[in-house]
Amino acid sequence: MNWPDLVAYFFGGAFLTNAIPHVVAGMMGEPFQTPFAKQRGEGLSTSTVNILWGFFNLLVGYLLVCRVGEFGLRNTGDITALFLGGLAIGLVLARRFGRFHGGNEPGRS
Repeated sequence: MNWPDLVAYFFGGAFLTNAIPHVVAGMMGEPFQTPFAKQRGEGLSTSTVNILWGFFNLLVGYLLVCRVGEFGLRNTGDITALFLGGLAIGLVLARRFGRFHGGNEPGRS
């Protein structure tokens, strides 16, 4: 078990997970928060910026997972690090963006 590789896979999972909402929003032609918006991370960016940001995240995720070490789909440690990175960023961003889209309100379905 190589710890630097597992750290890379953790962050790779975070980048790959972060790509999802940006690519989806961009493909749907909808604005979404990016680091490039006025009020960084709070304002909305265009669908084109979201596609570009989403694909940048995909590229970084790919580099961290596929070009660092010997990532193995059947290696429990590698997969666990990847999933934990995705889960961690998913939970953080759900709380962060939930306040803009009503996802943090209790009892809301």
